[in-house]
Amino acid sequence: MSTVQNTTAYTPETVTQPRGIERLVKGVPTSDGAGVKLTRVLTHDLQQRLDPYLMLDAFGSDDPDDYIAGFPNHPHRGFETVTYMISGRMRHNDSYGHEGILQNGGVQWMTAGRGVVHSELPEQEEGRMEGFQLWLNLPAKDKMTAPGYHDFQNDSIPELRLDNGVKARVIAGRSHGLDGAMQRATTEPLYLDLHFDSAGSFSQTLPAAANAFVYVYQGSASIEGQTVPEHTMAILRNDPKADGVVLESQGSARVLLIAGLPLREPIAQYGPFVMNTQQELVEAVSDFQAGLFGKSQ
Repeated sequence: MSTVQNTTAYTPETVTQPRGIERLVKGVPTSDGAGVKLTRVLTHDLQQRLDPYLMLDAFGSDDPDDYIAGFPNHPHRGFETVTYMISGRMRHNDSYGHEGILQNGGVQWMTAGRGVVHSELPEQEEGRMEGFQLWLNLPAKDKMTAPGYHDFQNDSIPELRLDNGVKARVIAGRSHGLDGAMQRATTEPLYLDLHFDSAGSFSQTLPAAANAFVYVYQGSASIEGQTVPEHTMAILRNDPKADGVVLESQGSARVLLIAGLPLREPIAQYGPFVMNTQQELVEAVSDFQAGLFGKSQ
């Protein structure tokens, strides 16, 4: 997919009734994998509120000790992982023989489906490693689908630049008439990375039924006059009369805007397995222990 940059060939998003902020959330410092230090922004207690999203982790460090051990082999079932690498290099491979390099500006969209064993290991011994991993739930009818990957390098992520200089990288969904790198039915996820190089504003229409949040990872932004500080998530208020959101910045800022239609299905989770019932979790663990998360499945 070609990249669209520095162009006025877009359809302006008109928001007449913008959403406000329901609450601000600071992430929880934690570690995962083999000791990788990260911040869990979307935590377990927010899964129902931000359905269909299950988790958002932010990682970023110049210290190799914080990331060098990576994420050795680990299983997944029942959802999708979206890894967005801002800077650094990570090699991934899995039990189906897929392998690749995720690096600066690239995205890996992995469908775990019925089960996969996956690893993500740094391809660097120094320098900065920064990015995000988002977990998107699958509807019950798709939880046992075949695993799969979509890898998008930096130059294949569609981008648009508004007249006011704000740039949007459209990872998923649609913005200003531009289709993102990924489209998904049922939950219709929207995933934008917004770059404010100076003061400016950005409007995005949103379905009234969608749950939505923003995460400011550099600088600060404001929504309806309320400031969202750096390293803070703002959960957007659900309002049947609202038709979108307007973000503003007084200077340089980087902001993720994420939204999706809720599944409104039961969530049963045991670590890297996300199903709808406890019995399905028991089956997931049993299948993993029996070696069924691979080519022979």
